[in-house]
Amino acid sequence: MFFWTMLTYCAVFLLLIVAYLLGSIPSAVWIGKHYFGVDIREHGSKNAGATNMLRVLGLRAALPVFVIDFLKGFVAVTLMGFVRLNPEFSQAWVINLKIVAVAASVVGHIFPIFAGFRGGKGVSTLIGAVTAVQPNLAFLCFAVWVVVFVFTHYVSLASIVAGCCFPVFVVIFSTTLYNRYGDFSWIFIIFSLSVALMLLWTHRANIGRLRRGEESKIHLWKKKR
Repeated sequence: MFFWTMLTYCAVFLLLIVAYLLGSIPSAVWIGKHYFGVDIREHGSKNAGATNMLRVLGLRAALPVFVIDFLKGFVAVTLMGFVRLNPEFSQAWVINLKIVAVAASVVGHIFPIFAGFRGGKGVSTLIGAVTAVQPNLAFLCFAVWVVVFVFTHYVSLASIVAGCCFPVFVVIFSTTLYNRYGDFSWIFIIFSLSVALMLLWTHRANIGRLRRGEESKIHLWKKKR
C-alpha cells in the first residue's frame, strides 16, 4: 500500500507540473505574432487574453484564443481526475486535487513560462478548469456573464460579476449536497472565494477605468475596421 501511496503522490506532482505547463501555453501571444504580426501585450489593455484579442484584432483572432485557453484548464483538471492509484483515497480527495490543478493551470496562464511570465488574467482558463470540476456551476456563471455583457457591453464587468457570483453558487451547491448526502465541501467554498478575489485583483485596472468611465465597450455585431 505504501508503494501505491507514493506512486499516487508522484503522479499528482507530475500532473501539477503538466497543469502549469498547459496553462503556460501563450495562445494569444503566439497567434498574435504568427498570424497578425502583433504582440498583443503591446496593444489595447496589454493583456494576453481573448478579450484583448477581440478588442484589438477582432473575433477571428479572439475565438481560437478563447478555445485554446478554455481547453488548457479543462484538460489540466480532467487529467488530474484520473489519479486514483491508491483505492484508499476518496472521491472528495480527488475533487480537492482537481481544485489544486485549477490553481496550477490559472497561475500558468497568468505567469506563463513560455512567454516571459507575462500572460493574461486567467478567465478563459479558469472557465475551462471549473467546467471540468463542476459543469453546472460553470454554466450558471457563464449565463451571468452573458446577461451582464449583453446589457453593458463591458467584458471586464461581466467577468467580475460572474466571478463574484461563483462563490454564491458554490455555497448553494454545497448546501444542497449537505442536505441530500450529509457532505459539505469547505475546500470548494474557500476555492470559490479565492477565485472571486483573484478576478477582482487581476481586473483592478479595469475597475479603475470603469469607475472613471474610460473602459472600452465591445459590440460583437459591429464590423472591425
